[in-house]
Amino acid sequence: MVNRKLIRPSLTGLREQSSNKYSNGPKRRVPPEQTNAEQYYYLKQMTGKTPMVVRLIDGEEIRGVIEWYDRNCIKVNRETEPNLLIPKNVIKYIFKQFEDKPGLGPRRRV
Repeated sequence: MVNRKLIRPSLTGLREQSSNKYSNGPKRRVPPEQTNAEQYYYLKQMTGKTPMVVRLIDGEEIRGVIEWYDRNCIKVNRETEPNLLIPKNVIKYIFKQFEDKPGLGPRRRV
């Protein structure tokens, strides 16, 4: 009987060949989970002290200036009424107060 040695091929070379065979170019990057658009919008309205209208899911409107925000809620300062801390999950959409006139552009959803 002849003593035979077992030869195992390297699989890394096969993986590179198979991935190159099926790809038509560079791999696409996964889009980021967070685009920072919300952060940019809130910061712009906060620094400009823009009067805002917050429409809640139940139809109630809250008017005031956004003082700060975090991941789950926003704080709205109001002149004649108490300030409010509003959870984002009850907000239907937010828009600038001067856009409250009929016929103006779309309103931003949260």
